[in-house]
Amino acid sequence: MGRGWVSAVLVVALLMVSTTPMENFQLIEQKKVHHSTSNLVLTFANGPTTDQDIVGLHSISFSLSGDANVSSILIEISSGSGSWSTVTNLTSTPWLTYFDSTSYANGSYTLRATAWDDDVNENVIASSGTFNIVNQVPVITIFTALNAAAGSGASASDRAWFGIESDGTISYRWGASDDDLSYATITNVPGPGAPANDGPSGISYGWDWSSGAMAEGTWNSRLTVYDSSSLSATQTLFIGIDRTGPTLSSITIGDGSNWQTTSDVTIRGLIDNADDGQGSGVSSAQYSLDGQNWNTTLTDSVQITLSEGNHTLHVRSIDRVGNAGAVNQFDIRIDETLPESIGWTVDELTTSRIGPANIQFSAIDEGSGIDNSNSYLQFGFDSNGVGQTPDLSGNWQQMSTPGLTGTIGLASWATKSRQYLMFRAVVVDNAGNEYISNPSSYQILPGLDLYWNSTETNLDRLIVRPGETDGNITITSLLESNQNYGGSVNVRLESAPADRSSTVSWTVMESRTLDAGALSDSQESLIWNYTVPNTGQFDLRLVIDYVNVIDEYDEGNNYNHMVVTGAAIGSPGLVPSFAPSVLLLLLAGFIITALQRRTRD
Repeated sequence: MGRGWVSAVLVVALLMVSTTPMENFQLIEQKKVHHSTSNLVLTFANGPTTDQDIVGLHSISFSLSGDANVSSILIEISSGSGSWSTVTNLTSTPWLTYFDSTSYANGSYTLRATAWDDDVNENVIASSGTFNIVNQVPVITIFTALNAAAGSGASASDRAWFGIESDGTISYRWGASDDDLSYATITNVPGPGAPANDGPSGISYGWDWSSGAMAEGTWNSRLTVYDSSSLSATQTLFIGIDRTGPTLSSITIGDGSNWQTTSDVTIRGLIDNADDGQGSGVSSAQYSLDGQNWNTTLTDSVQITLSEGNHTLHVRSIDRVGNAGAVNQFDIRIDETLPESIGWTVDELTTSRIGPANIQFSAIDEGSGIDNSNSYLQFGFDSNGVGQTPDLSGNWQQMSTPGLTGTIGLASWATKSRQYLMFRAVVVDNAGNEYISNPSSYQILPGLDLYWNSTETNLDRLIVRPGETDGNITITSLLESNQNYGGSVNVRLESAPADRSSTVSWTVMESRTLDAGALSDSQESLIWNYTVPNTGQFDLRLVIDYVNVIDEYDEGNNYNHMVVTGAAIGSPGLVPSFAPSVLLLLLAGFIITALQRRTRD
C-alpha cells in the first residue's frame, strides 16, 4: 500500500508539472535576469556628444570594462519621440561601426547601445548625448552645354542638339552649392572615352570635351557632384549630334493633278511630309521657283502665284540644327485657258443612209492638251434645229464611247426625214478646264433628189418671130435623179413675160406625168414645144414635182430657167440673105440687155 501511494503521488506531481504554462517559466527566467548583476561598464568611446553637429559618416566605438562576456551590442537611434529604430547590431570585436548620418533627416537625435552579457544574461545600456545631424547635400545649380543649336537638354523630348563635325567640341558647364564641395564627374558623353573628374584639386566647373570621333546620335550625359561628407547629387543633360538633313517624301501641288487650272497654287506637305529620322527634327522648308532665290517657310503649306505654262519648283527641308536635306524637283504646269473649237465634221445625213454616220468635233488646246478620256459628244433629235436642248429627244444623250469622235446608228434613217440631229461637245483639257460648245444642228434630208441636167437642157433657138408659123421653138431636157426611183413624177413647162410685174403669175404651158419606173435608170429625156406668142422676152421654166408630193433632198433644184425672145417682123437677122449693118446689131444688143434687166418674178 505504501509504494502504491507513493507512485500515485509522483504521477500527480508530474501531471501538475506538465500542465504548468510556459509563460510562467519565462517570467521566472526574466525575473531571474532582472535581479542579476553584471560587472560590465559600457560607454561611448567615440560617438556623438551632447549638442555636437555631425555630417556624413561618423565613427562610433565603445569602451567596455569589468568582468563580463559580451556577445553583441545593439545600436539604436531615436529622434526624441520615444521610439527607437535599429542602426546596426555588432556581434564581434572590434566594437566599432560607421554611422551614416545622410540616411537621416537633419534634426536632433540620441543613440542608445545595448550590450548583452552572456555571463549573467543581462543587458547593459549606454546612451550618447543628444546631437544634431546637419548634413548639406550638394545642390546642382547649373548643368548645360554651351552653344547648342536647338533645345535646352532638360528632357529627352527637348534635347540640346549640336551640328558639330566628328572632331568638334562640346563645352559642358556645371555649378553646385555645398559647404564642402569636393569634385564632379560626367558620364555618357559622345565617345569614345570620357572626361576626367573635375576636382577635387582645382575645380574648373566644366569640360571642353572633344573625343575626336563625335558620332551622330543621342546621349544622356550624367553629372555627379560630390562633397567631402560623401554626399552627392546627380543631374542628366540630354544632348544629340545631328549632321544629316531631313528627307522629304512628297508634296501636294494644288489639287494633285499634273496640270493646274488656276495660277494661284497651294503647295502642301512641306513640313508634315519631311522626316529627320532620329535627328533634331524638321524646323522649316525652303523652296525656289524657276531657279530663283530660296524662300523659307515655317508652315506646312504656302500659296504661290504663277503664270500660265511650265514651271520648276525646288524644295528642301531644314532641321533644327540647320542641316539642309536633299533638293527635290517638281514640275508645276498651269493652264487656265479653255480649249478652242475648230468645228464639226459630220457625214451627210439622209434617209437613204444605211448604217451609222460618223461625227467628229475638232478642238485645240495649246496648253495642257485635250483630255480625250474625259471629253465626250452629246446628241439629240430636234424638230427645228434651234434651241439649247433637243426638243424631240427631251434631253442630251451621251455617246457610249469617250472622245471627240463617234458614230450615230439608227435602225432606219427614213423615219427621221426633215428632223434635225443636234450635237454638242464637252471638251476637257488635261488641266481640267471644260469647254461646252454651242449646239449645232444637221438636218436629216431625204435621200432622193430630182433635178434637171443643166448642160443637157436647152432651147434650140433664143430669138424667133412671134406667131404660130415662125415662133415655134423646141426645148430638149434631161430629168435625172441621184438614185433609181420607181415612182411617178409630175413635170411641166411654164411661161411668163420677162417684163411682168409681181402680180403676173406663171402660165402653165404643158403638164406631164411620168409613169412609175420612168426614173428606174435615174434619167428621162423630155422634148417640149413652145410658141412665142408676141414680141419681147419670155421666161420659161421646167418644174419638177410642182404638186410637191415627193420628199426630196433639195427642192431648190426642181426648176430650170430659160429665156426666149420674140423679135419684131423685119428685125435684122430674121430675113434670109439680108446682112444687117453693124449699127443695127449694136442697137439690138442694147435692147436685149435692157429687157433682161427688167424685173422678173
